[in-house]
Amino acid sequence: MSKKDATNLLNRYRNGQASEEEKALVESWYAEYTKNTAIPEIDDRELENNHDELLQRIMAELTAVRKINYRRLISIAAFAILILCAGVLFIKQHKPHQDQLPLTAQKKPINNLPPGGNRAVLILSNGSKIDLGSKKNGALTNEKGMIIHKNAAGRISYDQTKHHTASQTDVFNTILTPKGGQYQLVLSDGTKVWLNSASTLKYPVAFAGTKREIELSGEAYFEVAHDRHKPFRVISNGQVVEVLGTHFNVNAYQDERVIKTTLLEGSVKVLTNGTSSKIKPGQQVQVQNGHAAVSTADMEEAIAWKNGFFYFKDDDIQTVMRQLSRWYNVTVKYEGQIPTREFSGQMNKNIDASHLLHILSIEQIHYRIENKTIVIMP
Repeated sequence: MSKKDATNLLNRYRNGQASEEEKALVESWYAEYTKNTAIPEIDDRELENNHDELLQRIMAELTAVRKINYRRLISIAAFAILILCAGVLFIKQHKPHQDQLPLTAQKKPINNLPPGGNRAVLILSNGSKIDLGSKKNGALTNEKGMIIHKNAAGRISYDQTKHHTASQTDVFNTILTPKGGQYQLVLSDGTKVWLNSASTLKYPVAFAGTKREIELSGEAYFEVAHDRHKPFRVISNGQVVEVLGTHFNVNAYQDERVIKTTLLEGSVKVLTNGTSSKIKPGQQVQVQNGHAAVSTADMEEAIAWKNGFFYFKDDDIQTVMRQLSRWYNVTVKYEGQIPTREFSGQMNKNIDASHLLHILSIEQIHYRIENKTIVIMP
């Protein structure tokens, strides 16, 4: 949604001309922004002034929350649009088949399902586990001559000690992110890894020999440190991605039909079922049933999760709900015959599931929340 479109929407809201769907969208933006933020009072005339000046004033004058009133709602909604216009869900719904009855939106649910965060478990070579979400920053442990550190940004790294020897390099760690978790780490060679929710990465604490090899289940984004003498290999769900130094994303969840490897920088080679596919930046290899196909990638879609967004592109409700299930740590069930619909758009992941589901309900999706279960209904 462009800044112009957002402004027009706010004007329709203020003049009482917005549809019920548009009202709900504005109020969802407002709910998201005010969730944990103190807001200043703003005059209607200020809403007509330069948006940049308004934004600067709001940023400078965030104080205690005052009584919500109509003018304040409109003003804050304008600000929310400015800061969220690059990541607001504006879902498009393809019309249902003629034999499907139209559905109506339901009221916003009371149940709150909080978003995920930096949560992971590190399994050391001796089998002991470290809960990274609860550990303080600093040195965590000495793993066979490698010091494992956790920094303030929620990232772990490996630093070699003076007593580290080559014979100690055949030692593996495993990091697991649960549903509702994500984490970052820096491998011993300097390679940076962003691990998505419900994912597992197994890797050596130090790379020996002539190769760097790790195993992935789930999804991860890699910025591989270049070393022309040691190719970097990612083994995931029946395929191998081989690189020297590059930026790429691998989506290899067991419950997804297609494995997607997307290249942002450099070059990669994807090996699967005896075939090899080499791609360039902006391309993607999709592997399904052992067959690989190269296509132009939607880069925004591929790394939206890393940048803090859900991204839907002509996805059915099952695909949408698989993403929500991983991030909000919930179970999804379906009752009856669910109408066929496709959704496109993006939304900030740092909101309660109830807000996102409320917007889906505007698009004629019925649901109910039962503890940690979302039930999708006709």
